[in-house]
Amino acid sequence: MGSTEAVWQEFSDGLRTFIARRVRDTQDVDDLLQDVFVKIHTRIDSLVDEERLAPWVYQIARNTIIDYYRRQKPHIDLPEDLAVELEHSEPDPAEQIANGLHGMLKSLPAKYRQAIELVELDGAKQAELAETLGITLSGAKSRVQRGRVLLRSALLECCHFEFDRRGHLIDYTSRPDCCEHCQAT
Repeated sequence: MGSTEAVWQEFSDGLRTFIARRVRDTQDVDDLLQDVFVKIHTRIDSLVDEERLAPWVYQIARNTIIDYYRRQKPHIDLPEDLAVELEHSEPDPAEQIANGLHGMLKSLPAKYRQAIELVELDGAKQAELAETLGITLSGAKSRVQRGRVLLRSALLECCHFEFDRRGHLIDYTSRPDCCEHCQAT
């Protein structure tokens, strides 16, 4: 096969039908078909297995259609005063949780609380923590790690978290039986 002309001969009618089933405007169908063949022409050398030509061609068509619809998404201009409205909105859940961490931190055993405060809140290096406390670097790392685990456990016992598909916190709810000093404010 190899040449774009031969690919056109074999696939143009089938691709036009394939695209037309997914795109309503006939002018857009022709434009997309042309885009597909431009992509085929520029990338034909990247085809490793000629027996996989049909799936390769149709994958290019699918991706072209997806790109077409992405470009079609309407863009809405937001009002200029929207930023002012957002300033008065509900606080960010991550900020609320961060405020509640201070209460949870107080509930940790003193050696873990001190390690977390020095490293996570004050920004000290773990080597500085080891020197300050007169312990080994390995011991300092262990305390920080154990403190993080205890703090995480306290958070998970106290709250139910909701995350978006990227893992960002979008909401949380405090459990009713959570102790008062652990509740995020």
